Amino acid sequence: MTKAKILFAEDDLNLGFVTKDNLSLAGYEIVHTTDGLATWELYQQGAFDLCILDVMLPSLDGFTLAKKIRTQDQAVPILFLTAKSLQEDKIKGLKLGADDYLTKPFSIEELILRIEVFLRRCYLQASPTTDVHTLGDFIFHFNTLQLHYLPEDEKQKLTYREGELLHFFLTRKNQLIKREELLEGIWGENDYFLGRSLDVFISRLRKYLAKDQNICIENIHGIGFKLHTEAS
Repeated sequence: MTKAKILFAEDDLNLGFVTKDNLSLAGYEIVHTTDGLATWELYQQGAFDLCILDVMLPSLDGFTLAKKIRTQDQAVPILFLTAKSLQEDKIKGLKLGADDYLTKPFSIEELILRIEVFLRRCYLQASPTTDVHTLGDFIFHFNTLQLHYLPEDEKQKLTYREGELLHFFLTRKNQLIKREELLEGIWGENDYFLGRSLDVFISRLRKYLAKDQNICIENIHGIGFKLHTEAS
């Protein structure tokens, strides 16, 4: 089996060495960089299955780097590494297109678990089986994370987390879903900052679906959300 190729940007040499060594032992091909601009140049030269980006990088910070990556690829999973005291970095990163974040200090076991979850989604995308949903004037292909707006033949590639969230809503369309159900079903846990992450992703989905005014992701205050259309 071909090794998954991961672009890993971390300027802390000790943390970078230990993390790269452990991920290599876990069976991944790791390209480690310590500079944001060098990371961007490497990204343009080859295909990567996943990107792990530290927020604070010299010459080009992780936020800017993620934004540039998203201009070329909406689907490659991006995992941010953030300092414990910089909780707002997490929200900012998600708004720029990151799929998840990990707070320092972190365990290698947790990092590997996050990587496996992302890569499993990628393998499913390559599968010939289909998981297609109709939503108003949209068709969503879950396996390819493609949202197709039929009237204008416009196609939007969703990120991993966007696709997971939309799929969750579509499997429970016109039903109230509690916040804790979404958080535990997608992130595996329920806490305050994950709740803020959820709000960021829902805002992004609302933006994508805004062309069909009959579609609404309704906020049931203090309880959860409901995805519905006028037809439902």
